[in-house]
Amino acid sequence: MRPHVEMIDEKDLIWHPSELVGATEGTAKQRNLSYDEEDGSVSAKILFETTWKRPAGVHVAQTEWYLLSGEVKIGDEVLTEGGYWCTPPGVLCPAIEVKPGTEILYFREFGTWEFEEASADKEGVREDQKLVVKHSNLMEWVPVELGSPMDFSAGGTPVPGLFIKLLFRDEKTDFYTRLIKAKPGWVEHPLAHHPVYEEAYTLEGTFEFNFGKQWPGVYFFRPPLIRHGDFVAGPEGTTWLLRCDGRLVDWYTDNAKMEMHGDPVNWGPDYPGTEAPAPLQPVRSKSLGPMKDPYYT
Repeated sequence: MRPHVEMIDEKDLIWHPSELVGATEGTAKQRNLSYDEEDGSVSAKILFETTWKRPAGVHVAQTEWYLLSGEVKIGDEVLTEGGYWCTPPGVLCPAIEVKPGTEILYFREFGTWEFEEASADKEGVREDQKLVVKHSNLMEWVPVELGSPMDFSAGGTPVPGLFIKLLFRDEKTDFYTRLIKAKPGWVEHPLAHHPVYEEAYTLEGTFEFNFGKQWPGVYFFRPPLIRHGDFVAGPEGTTWLLRCDGRLVDWYTDNAKMEMHGDPVNWGPDYPGTEAPAPLQPVRSKSLGPMKDPYYT
């Protein structure tokens, strides 16, 4: 299980040598947004410092790249800003060439960094799933209320003011990656929680809710069942890359409140220098400061 990260500005994180393996040329470094030490899943930002090349092969983990800037050639496809590709585990990934200075969001799911050079005729290469490549800047924004049932809230209820570009969906599990955009000033008041994890990286605009304010480069990873809400998009709207490990169902709560009661034993007004205990708080970036509200309210 990854820790609850609410929220991190990626500029506050340090660079590590990239975990990408199998390259015949080039260097890269990464900032880890969140990391699952149990199974190796990771979300990271990667910067390619030089031209970077790798032959075709197979990943142990589901692997996704989303281009923030620069250029990536994967097989015969050339991806620029907004480009995306995904290989489920065991699916052949074509040869890759990356231009210097390219920045990506990198997601590895259900496995570690292992990669084995391979060709299409290698025994064991999966054929039931395929490489997914999308040019998101050429895709139309779809209003959520016109999308599929998986893009609705609880009970299939549409949420006006939100728009999506679906990048990847596993038809068996409903695991998906998509771009989602809130119109300027979009508001939704109830607190919500979900039966699946939810993570997002802010690409454009600002957004405020009970955990604070987001801006480009701010990231969160929220395990299942964490209440969050009272959403307000900034005057320019907000765009995220959003991922969930299943269908995103909104379970709403009105009049939510968390209270802490008890009798102090060795702290309080009679003990100078002591303070009241703080509500449990997740991992949080220094740039975002302390939580503006109690954890669940």
